[in-house]
Amino acid sequence: MHTRTPLTCTVALVAVSLLAAAACATNDPGSGGADAEPRTVEPVAGCGAGSWTDPADLAADREPARCDKGAPAPRPLAKKRKITVATGTLSAEYVAPLQVAAAKGEFAKEGLDVELKVLPTPDALPLLAKGDVDAQWAAPEAAVMNGINGGFDIKWVAGNFSPDPTSKSGLWVRLKDGESVDHVTMAGRRMGTMIGKGSVIAYPMDSSLKKHGGGLDRISFQQLGSADVLTALQNGGVDSAWLLDPVWRKVDGDKRYAFLGGQPAGEPLGGLLFGPKLLTEDPDAGVALLRAYIRTVNTYFAGDYKSDPAFVTELAKLMKIDEATLRSTPSLRMDWEIRKGTTDRLQQAYTDAGVSEGRPPVPEEKAVDRAMYGEAVGHRL
Repeated sequence: MHTRTPLTCTVALVAVSLLAAAACATNDPGSGGADAEPRTVEPVAGCGAGSWTDPADLAADREPARCDKGAPAPRPLAKKRKITVATGTLSAEYVAPLQVAAAKGEFAKEGLDVELKVLPTPDALPLLAKGDVDAQWAAPEAAVMNGINGGFDIKWVAGNFSPDPTSKSGLWVRLKDGESVDHVTMAGRRMGTMIGKGSVIAYPMDSSLKKHGGGLDRISFQQLGSADVLTALQNGGVDSAWLLDPVWRKVDGDKRYAFLGGQPAGEPLGGLLFGPKLLTEDPDAGVALLRAYIRTVNTYFAGDYKSDPAFVTELAKLMKIDEATLRSTPSLRMDWEIRKGTTDRLQQAYTDAGVSEGRPPVPEEKAVDRAMYGEAVGHRL
């Protein structure tokens, strides 16, 4: 059963149309990261061999890259820069490193005045393409990839997180008579989700569905508000749902429901996107922003950060969320690196979902730039 999600497709097309207008106004065919002069990369104290991992290593138990606490040390810019980073929310845990970096003065140590501005992804993308927004804390979603395919100077330059192996954030199904977690037929199911087909979650969702006789083209979708997804699953409005932290705990252990899979362990699906300003016009500021972000991860999020009660209390206040809720799920595995082939796998899911029809896939080298975070930790590509 092939069902499109009109709202998602419309949002993606609107975003691409706006990006096209921005690109026509600002895109210089003779500029871009590929034409930039090679930058000097020097060894960085506190960032040894463990500060870089092979992007081709897709092992679920891969240890994320790490430097020493406090590293890489700040290298203040000669002139202070004002940087605007757009994010869809400030209350989600995966945004916490940016919140902490701002609160602890890590950006300021680099000579950066960083504003975290809450903007929905469709609104932020055209601003990123024009340079009105410098960076975006988001993901290479379908609208982003379609925009890059159209010639926009936007790249994914750093990862954000992967889930703890014990997390059950992901695809849940209400079992029918005779079904079990090992025997569930997903074809023809109705799924409730606040995430559309053009989201990066389409990739792990598609993988989980295909293991159980489904696929994005064989189920129907019902888009719901974040507060309504669980209710719809429990009252029979939908028979499957993508449940996020900590909502899945409401059905965990209930034999009427089964967890079928979530985001791949060890593979970040989002993070920082840079536009033309930080990619080509002011890459020094781009590297400084990444250096502050990476230092924040190494200093405050290097391991099980929720094992520190005082830090959890501080984090809950900073994010303005309930402390008990924050404690109820395992720590995220913060990870600034980007795995090889992630954008290829995402685009295959977008094709399966029908939101990239007629558009050739974007090669990884046009969508991903690992050079800046490599420079920040002293690793030459």
